[in-house]
Amino acid sequence: MSTPSDIAIIGVGLHPFGRYPSKSALEMGEDAVIDALADAGANWDDVDVLWASSMEVKNPEAITGLLGLTGIPARSTFTGCASGGNTLAQAANALRLGDANLAVAVGLDKHPRGAFSDHPSVSGLPEWYGDLGLFLTTHFFGMKATRYLHDHDISETTLAKVAAKAFANGSINPVAWRNKKLSVEEILASPMLNYPLRQYMYCGPDEGAAAAVLCRAEDAHRYTQRPVYLRASTLFSRREGAFELLSPALPLESDDSPTVYASRAAYDQAGIEPGDVDVIQLQDTDAASEVIHMAENGFCAHGDQEKLIAQGATEIGGSLPVNTDGGLLANGEPVGASGLRQIWELTNQLRGRCGDRQVDGATVGYAQLYGAPGTAAVTILSR
Repeated sequence: MSTPSDIAIIGVGLHPFGRYPSKSALEMGEDAVIDALADAGANWDDVDVLWASSMEVKNPEAITGLLGLTGIPARSTFTGCASGGNTLAQAANALRLGDANLAVAVGLDKHPRGAFSDHPSVSGLPEWYGDLGLFLTTHFFGMKATRYLHDHDISETTLAKVAAKAFANGSINPVAWRNKKLSVEEILASPMLNYPLRQYMYCGPDEGAAAAVLCRAEDAHRYTQRPVYLRASTLFSRREGAFELLSPALPLESDDSPTVYASRAAYDQAGIEPGDVDVIQLQDTDAASEVIHMAENGFCAHGDQEKLIAQGATEIGGSLPVNTDGGLLANGEPVGASGLRQIWELTNQLRGRCGDRQVDGATVGYAQLYGAPGTAAVTILSR
């Protein structure tokens, strides 16, 4: 399926997400890059360019001080929760421009416990937005979920089923942070944080790193017999009228989420349709986000999620396997790394090495990211 203009992923690496008090974010990133290079059959001295992303680390490109000071261009980029997709795209673009023959993309982060919050001025919002307690991710996602569930007649039980599926997948993922199954009843009995979202319907900020090694498709078989090809990579910010993360008010005239635009553009780039996708990674900062993103990415109509989830369509053996590794709910979200964790999972799925969570015959993988203040990225891979 490759063409001369394609980019190949030849190796992926992961420092498992969780809590590591004695380890820095850069050290976790170093481990992920070493893991990815070993997977690619390459050495650090072979790498021509590095792109890095992190929310907590100001200069994540300083990882070269641990990997080896070879003098290569090392750059960083940050686009909120969409950073992993953007970092991968920038590494791929360096190859397309002829600036490099071998590129590394790495994401790393180390967050304190608790929900993400900050002063509203960092996102251009007025002081009152924070004074009212609105500059808190749990609050916004609860508001968005309330509106969506009302508009499309989706039940709280469906949210609990999404979370239960995530923890079930995490229980068969050897590197998942939360690897204990929870029943729908246990999830519905957990404390309400921001209606309709309960404690076990949210992901938790944590620590970890992920990396990928890329080259031009024509060179891939110098390194591996199982390359995975980058078919599409898109990034869109919100448009006027989109009701997104940190929106201070409902718009008078509405527009689609940036996810919708990123998804459409990615399908066009890849020359495929939603029905061609075999395994899916969606941003599941909370259970309702996964539900919303199923429709925004074209996998179903708005409101059909209730029926599809009840039928088991999004489970590993279903017609729309979503977040086979447990997603953010089971793995947590070190923001700079979470998008590349998706790429790690999809690459392993397309190579057929995911064990109990393997999707049979997977040939096309789809990853979507969404974050503040309304940015979405989509990546499509194939083997």
